[in-house]
Amino acid sequence: MKVCITTNKIVTNDFVEFHCPGCKQRIIRSLEARAKSLPYKCPDCGFSGP
Repeated sequence: MKVCITTNKIVTNDFVEFHCPGCKQRIIRSLEARAKSLPYKCPDCGFSGP
């Protein structure tokens, strides 16, 4: 089960997955959160991004 880091919603096929630029932790974001440029924060290193 994958969960969007921004909205805390379960995502199935409407998400993007990438590595945190700060620590390489896996980040999962819904396409909606990404399209709206909602902010996120890495739980491991605190890196923030749009």
